[in-house]
Amino acid sequence: MGPGHLIPATNPLERVNREIKRRADVVGFFPNDDAIVRLVASLMLETNDEWAVARRYMSLETLSRVTDNPTVRLPAVAA
Repeated sequence: MGPGHLIPATNPLERVNREIKRRADVVGFFPNDDAIVRLVASLMLETNDEWAVARRYMSLETLSRVTDNPTVRLPAVAA
């Protein structure tokens, strides 16, 4: 691997920070601080949604088998 190749980070925060930098580089110029806040906030919301849905250790079907509640649903944010 050359100096331009990075080993993929295992730390989720490092990946988020790299994605913020990548998107900021694409935009290139921010007219004001609010524009930066909007970019970072939208990425944080997107990341939160992905983690809420994709990073489950047990599926909803598995959880429904071990709970007394026959109706197991996704949280409203992930729906």
